[in-house]
Amino acid sequence: MTRDRMWRRLLIAMFVAVVAFTGYHAARTVSDAIYWNAHRDEPIERWMTIGYVPHSYHVPPHVLHRALNLPPAPDRRPFGRIAQDTGQTMTQIDGKLTYAIVHARPPYPPPAAPPRSSPPTSSKP
Repeated sequence: MTRDRMWRRLLIAMFVAVVAFTGYHAARTVSDAIYWNAHRDEPIERWMTIGYVPHSYHVPPHVLHRALNLPPAPDRRPFGRIAQDTGQTMTQIDGKLTYAIVHARPPYPPPAAPPRSSPPTSSKP
């Protein structure tokens, strides 16, 4: 096999890999778009997380954290577990989230920015 033929095969293999990679991610993007289009404003259920609901309702996650008095750090617990851990019922959680979601959307003013962590203060004598 000549050197030119080997380079040609290598370039064709790399081209096929790039096309496959691009095709995979394009299909995944379309799939996600179809999924979220069909799952707009889903009723809040116990299995949902704070990460799922902002996608469905198009609100910033910090709005839900603030409504449930949770720190702004990512929280992957389902709402059923959050209700159990905070001693609330799922009805109370649902009510707080629904109120926050309604007031984070138009015609209400946009929600406040997420809280920033304050830099440590140095004590000067």
